[in-house]
Formats: sequence, structure tokens, C-alpha cells
Amino acid sequence: MAAENLIQTTGKRKTSVARVYFRRPSSGKGKIVVNQRSFEDYFPRETARRLIMQPFGITQTEGQYDIYVNVVGGGLSGQAGAVRHGISRGLQKLEPALRPPLKKAGCLTRDSRSVERKKYGMRGARARYQFSKR
Repeated sequence: MAAENLIQTTGKRKTSVARVYFRRPSSGKGKIVVNQRSFEDYFPRETARRLIMQPFGITQTEGQYDIYVNVVGGGLSGQAGAVRHGISRGLQKLEPALRPPLKKAGCLTRDSRSVERKKYGMRGARARYQFSKR
């Protein structure tokens, strides 16, 4: 990949981190490659795919860029959110005029929700063991 027409951004969600690389498509429609696999192959769930394509739908830029993604950590849902965040940041970097619609849709905000840690003496983060009076 040539460095002159390459943009790199980072997206995060839960414990997932996605490095997203943008490049002008060399032939026809832009493609999305995630961890050296096709986008449809890596994310089998339609909801995850729709989440990732959301920034392109908002900005009407679908097929204008080849996108290469390296994503690590978490599960598929968190990874999809991280990819969406990275794509949104990249589109904003390439075209600053796209910031207001992406911001309004909440694509530029890092979703910081993550699993609360388990506390000692409890079954989970908040679930306690059953109380016995006698």
C-alpha cells in the first residue's frame, strides 16, 4: 500500500481496538478487508455488518474507499463497534465537512461501556449469594 494516499485511524469499543486504513479504490467499488478476510466472512451477523456500514450510509460515501482493518480484542460485537468508530474517524479526517452528520448520529463518540468487574464475595459484579436468616 502506497503511503501517499493512505489514511490510518483507530477505533475503540469495550476491549476491542481497530486500526483502520483508508485508500482510494484501485478498481471499481471499494472493498472492506478485516484481518486479511473479507468483510462478509469475518462478520457473519447482518447486524454487525449494518453497524459497520452505517457511517457510509450517513455520508453517502459507500464504495469510495478501500478499507483495510486490523482488529483485536473482545468479541465480534465489540469489534464491529470499534471498526465503525474507526471508519467514522477516518471519514471525518478525509472530509472535515462530514463531521456534523457523523457527530449527530453518534458515530464519533467512543462507546465506553464495558463489563463491570466481579467483586469478592459475590457471584458477579452485583449479583449476591442468597441470604439465609437461619
